Amino acid sequence: MPQPPRRAGSQPLSAVTQDTLVIADFSPRTRARRRIPADPHPPGPNHRLFTLPRTRRRIPANRHPPGPYRHLFAHPGARAFTVGNLIARLPMGMFSVSAVIMIAGSRGSYALAGAVTATGLAATAVVAPWTARLVDRHGQARIAVPATALAALGSLALLLCARYGAPDWTLFAAYAATATTPNTGGMSRARWAHLLDGDEKALHTANSFEQAADELCFMLGPVLASFLCGALFPEAGTLVGVVLLVTGVLLFTAQRSTEPPARPRVEGLHTRGTSLPRAPGMRPLLAVCLATGAVFGSMEVVTIAFADERGHRAAAGAVLALQAAGSCAAGLLYGALRPAGSAERRHPWCLAAMTVLMSLPLLAAALTGSLLVLAGALLIAGTATAPTMITNMTLVQQRTPEGRLNEGMTLAVTGLLGGIAAGSAAGGWVTERVSATAGYGVPLAAAASALLLSLTAARRANSRTPH
Repeated sequence: MPQPPRRAGSQPLSAVTQDTLVIADFSPRTRARRRIPADPHPPGPNHRLFTLPRTRRRIPANRHPPGPYRHLFAHPGARAFTVGNLIARLPMGMFSVSAVIMIAGSRGSYALAGAVTATGLAATAVVAPWTARLVDRHGQARIAVPATALAALGSLALLLCARYGAPDWTLFAAYAATATTPNTGGMSRARWAHLLDGDEKALHTANSFEQAADELCFMLGPVLASFLCGALFPEAGTLVGVVLLVTGVLLFTAQRSTEPPARPRVEGLHTRGTSLPRAPGMRPLLAVCLATGAVFGSMEVVTIAFADERGHRAAAGAVLALQAAGSCAAGLLYGALRPAGSAERRHPWCLAAMTVLMSLPLLAAALTGSLLVLAGALLIAGTATAPTMITNMTLVQQRTPEGRLNEGMTLAVTGLLGGIAAGSAAGGWVTERVSATAGYGVPLAAAASALLLSLTAARRANSRTPH
């Protein structure tokens, strides 16, 4: 290849070392072998090699590689759908509290309010997986928007029935209609899985962020609902929740570039009539979700009763918020650390840590009886719940058949809701029959059950693996 012209007396580059640039001419034999044209300005008899110091590019000291969360949200469209999803997810922690305050205030019966919310929870357990299956088959925007509109109408109907003295059965029917509310958290996780396309480290960070967002919404939601219903009027919490839900879902579904493609027909386990819990490894994970939900449900009821026994019932919300805050912080840290090893190996260890830390509230209540000490114990105990949920959701994603991710996430959430209902009932029974202090044994037993389920499933999987 012809070389660029040079000034007389200049020499071509022949070799490079790490510290210096060595400038010399090619020999006639080398030029002939490499077919390099003769130098029109050959060096004189006094030619000699000389060196120049190598110029090194300096990197500014303040430049650091981006953190995992900054790298995560650098993907196009990630911030936009996350904002909409957070707005839509916040009402999930508002609706039940708002309904209890609204119904109890207008009808004077907490038993009726509890029965109405329990009916809505049961309806959600039945309808939510069906809605999620439609989302997977037809797309998020096509299904989530009309499903949200129907749920919003149900909430507004509940508001009107409670305010204008409609028969009690109308409250049950209206709240049951809210079961079509789409699982916005599951849809967001499905978008991350589609956007990250198999990047396990980035997906771990995304799952950690989503779990922290769940904790944050369920921490702020009840506080916001209580404030609105108390400061404005009893229906304010439900009304604001409906506005946030509809606005958030519309913003979320408007981001079409990050939406996973619809999969109306796929082979294997996605065929019609095949139950998703029958997928390999799914049943133990759903059972762990059920037991973990019992931890959350029982802890809430028992803590309210414990605070009420000591004359500080109003402080129960703040004490429970500390548990959610500890879980939120641990979730964000867990996502930034990117622990080594597979999720299958980490799962039993996370459950073991949760079991050990769930003994702290029981010890604090039994040994001190102080609500302040209990608050500190709940803060520490909460740090184990987010890593457990993140790892469990990661395994659910891995074992869900292709094209049914949103359905798999919704089944896991349904298991959590069922566990919350069962844990609330068990915690309330122990608190009423024995004491609130003894009630803290329920979340400890539930965590130990989750650990036992995980170890049993791992042992069975190992026994089936050929050596």
